[in-house]
Amino acid sequence: MTKNILIGGAWPYANSDLHLGHIAGLISGDVLARYYRATGNTVMFVSGTDCHGTPITERAKKEKKSPKEIAEYYHTRDKKTLEKFGFSYDLYTNTDTDFHRQEVMKMFKKIYDNGYIYEKIEPQAFCEKCNKFLSDRELQITCPKCGQVTKAEQCDNCRYVPTIEDMKEGICLECGSSIVLKDNKNLYLALSKFQKEIERYVEENDNLWRINAKNETNKYLKQGLVDRAVTRDLDWGVDIPVQGYESKKMYVWIEAVLGYITATMKKCEETGKNWEEFWKEEYNPIIYMVHGKDNIVFHSIIFNVLLLAMKENYHLVNTIVSSEYLNINDEKISKSKGNGIPALELADKYNVDSLRFHLINNGPEKKDSNFTEEALIATNNGELLNKFGNLVNRTLKFKELEEVPAGKLDENIKEEIEKTYKLVGENIEKLEFKEASNIAMRTC
Repeated sequence: MTKNILIGGAWPYANSDLHLGHIAGLISGDVLARYYRATGNTVMFVSGTDCHGTPITERAKKEKKSPKEIAEYYHTRDKKTLEKFGFSYDLYTNTDTDFHRQEVMKMFKKIYDNGYIYEKIEPQAFCEKCNKFLSDRELQITCPKCGQVTKAEQCDNCRYVPTIEDMKEGICLECGSSIVLKDNKNLYLALSKFQKEIERYVEENDNLWRINAKNETNKYLKQGLVDRAVTRDLDWGVDIPVQGYESKKMYVWIEAVLGYITATMKKCEETGKNWEEFWKEEYNPIIYMVHGKDNIVFHSIIFNVLLLAMKENYHLVNTIVSSEYLNINDEKISKSKGNGIPALELADKYNVDSLRFHLINNGPEKKDSNFTEEALIATNNGELLNKFGNLVNRTLKFKELEEVPAGKLDENIKEEIEKTYKLVGENIEKLEFKEASNIAMRTC
C-alpha cells in the first residue's frame, strides 16, 4: 500500500549564498524523497527561500538596496545552487509570493480567532539613537550562561535563549549605542497552553528522531514552554491580519514554517492534487522535517503548536531529521571569517555526484564533521573510482564483445543483491544514510 510522504527542507535566509554546510544539512531530504519515490510512494518534497525578517533588511542596508531586491537575488542564487546539486524538490518557492502571504495570513487569523494568539504589553529593547524597537538579531549581549558575546536571538555558543532581563546591558548592532527597555505592544503565541500535548507527541514520535532532536526538544519541555511574540516592528514581511497591528509584521519564524503547508497547497493547485492528503490526519501521511540542529525547536515544538492551534485536524510531524554542523578545514563555519565555501563554487569545480556521495557518507549525520577538499578527492578516487568505477568498467567491457555470452545469475549473487537492496532501504528509513551508503559500496 502506497503512503503519502511529505518532506520539508529548511528554508535558508535570502541574505547570502548557500555554503556547503547548508547542503550537508539538507541533502538527507533529497535522499528520502528519491528513495520513497523509487519505492512507489506519493512524495511531496517542498522548501523555499525565507525572504523576510531582520537578516534580509540588514543585508539590504549594507548593500544600499531594497529588501525585495536582496531577497530576489539570493532566491535566484539558492534555486540555482540546489538545482546544480540535483535536489529533486517538487516545489522550491519563496515566502515573498502573494500566494504564501495570503494563505499565511488566513492561518494566522485562524489561530488568533481560536484564542491562541493574544495581546501583551511588556518591555522591549529600544535604541534611542535609531529611534526604534530592536529585534533580537539587532541586539548584542553577553550570554549570562557561557559569557560569550552574541546576538540576543540565541547564544551562538551554548544556544541559550536570553530573557528580557538579559538584554538590559545590550548594545544596538546598527549604531553601537546602549539600549533602554521600553514598553511595547505585541501579539504572542500561547505556547504554554500546549505543553502537555507536545510532551505526549514527543513521547509517541521520538523513536526515529536523532539524539540531538530528542535532547534539544526535551530541554525546552523541561524548562516549560514560554509564550513567544509573533509580531515585530518591521516594515518588510507579511502583514498582520488583526486590527490595531497594521504597522507591524509577522515574526519570520511563524510564517516561514507555515510555508511547508503553503508550498504544498501551491504545488497541488498546479497539479490538480489534494493538498490535505499530505497534511490532514484522516489521510495518515508521514511527515519529515529536515534541517540543521539550530532549527530543531522551530520544527519539533513551534511548528507543531501552530498545527494544533489551527484546530483543523492537522497531522503532526512524524520525524525530525536534524543534522549536526559541518566544519570547514577544522573550523566552524562563520560568516565573519568568510570560511563557508560557497556551494555553487564547489559544484562548478567538482563532480556533483561525488560531492553528494561524500556529504552523505562523511557528513554531520550524528556529530559535527569536517570537510576538506583533500578528503573529497580521496573519497572520489578511493571509493567511487576504485570500487564503484571498477564495477562499472568491468560491466561495460561486455559492449566490446560482438556477442554477449548467455549466462545464468548465480543464486548466491542474486540473494546478496536482494539483501543489499533491503538493507539499504531499511537504513534510509532509519535515517542511517552513512550506513546505507557503506552497505551499497560493500557490494561493489
